[in-house]
Amino acid sequence: MKGLPARPMHPLLQLLLLVGLAIAGVSLASFLALAIAQFVLGVSALDFSALTANPSRHPQGWAALMLFQGLSLAGIGAGALVLPLVLRRSVSRYFAPRPLGAAWWLVAAGLLILCLVPALSGVVAWNAGVHFPAALHDFEQWARANEDQAADLTKFLTNFSSSGRLLAGLLAIAVVPAVAEELVFRGVLQPNLQRWFNSRHVGIWLTAATFSAIHVQFFGFVPRFLLGLVLGYLYEWSGNILVPMAAHFTQNAFQLLLLYLAQGRHLPATFDPDANQALPWPPMLLSAALSAGLLYVLHQRLTAAAPPTNSLAPSAAPPQP
Repeated sequence: MKGLPARPMHPLLQLLLLVGLAIAGVSLASFLALAIAQFVLGVSALDFSALTANPSRHPQGWAALMLFQGLSLAGIGAGALVLPLVLRRSVSRYFAPRPLGAAWWLVAAGLLILCLVPALSGVVAWNAGVHFPAALHDFEQWARANEDQAADLTKFLTNFSSSGRLLAGLLAIAVVPAVAEELVFRGVLQPNLQRWFNSRHVGIWLTAATFSAIHVQFFGFVPRFLLGLVLGYLYEWSGNILVPMAAHFTQNAFQLLLLYLAQGRHLPATFDPDANQALPWPPMLLSAALSAGLLYVLHQRLTAAAPPTNSLAPSAAPPQP
């Protein structure tokens, strides 16, 4: 903030402050969602709990849940945006220490995600079929039941019976998560972990693990962890939060478009975008090779454009004991 010196704060304290701001943000956003649902959709707060349990029975179930999901995530992202203001730092400098060098950075980040999709299909299929040791059999059954329930809700929300629903889904499931989650994980968590452990790579890997674990999907942990690594290194190399946001949005939007096309029977009937099936080896190997090449090019071009400026740079405020 202009006229006020930046307030140095230990990384742990910044992360605790982030949690508090995120809770405040999601609380306010949830209240707003309930108010809109009440006065616009005719869904009362009392109806909302029953609607969540069985949304298909309510005529406004889809709209109410999509509204709640979008606004809740937006509230969490808003909490992350407020953090630099509390620290008396520029929001743009906090999340984008380097200016966006060129529009092709965003395009290349999205292209990288599309190239990765076939290769990741093998990891998705493997992780979905993982079995825990016999001693954890009960936990595995509980985890699978929870994930099946979450999958049913996701399937309900991604039932795009019209182009209007698709646009709403793109906003609530693609745009908002890409912005909010990147602000929280790559924008705040990653640089603070890097400062705390004094290691860029440790910060990126711990952030990727947290990013995957927070979704509480044990049978999708590994592919989401790998995606988190890609997003983390894109942010590290570019120094601009818009780059991982573009990649994250591409991942989400691509999945939604596939579902929409499959539901409209614009894709072969044998194609099921919800299936955790690996593609044949040739396209997976080609995907892995193209992705590795694109990652190398991005690393060379982004880091050559200017030295990364992030939380480990000399301009960053030193951690306070």
